[in-house]
Amino acid sequence: MNRNFDTLEFLSQNEEARRLYEMRQKALHDEASMLYGAREEGKAEGKAEGKVEGKVEGKFEVARNMLDEGITVSLIVRMTGLSESEIEELKRQKH
Repeated sequence: MNRNFDTLEFLSQNEEARRLYEMRQKALHDEASMLYGAREEGKAEGKAEGKVEGKVEGKFEVARNMLDEGITVSLIVRMTGLSESEIEELKRQKH
């Protein structure tokens, strides 16, 4: 605690030291803000990628189920938006 008072007393007496201290504090704050922003951006990007991957995997699961029920490839293409070659690959994977 005494160290804080010494620093405060020094800064209050020396304008240049105070200016440098304030610049350093601002730089530290800016750096922390940038890191926080980057972390939040990374989280949002990861969530978006996960949703896209989940939707695509969901389409494949639906297509597998439809194949199991004997539904035609052309109907599965129309209903899932998957390509015919993707569905044919699913059929090959089953066997």
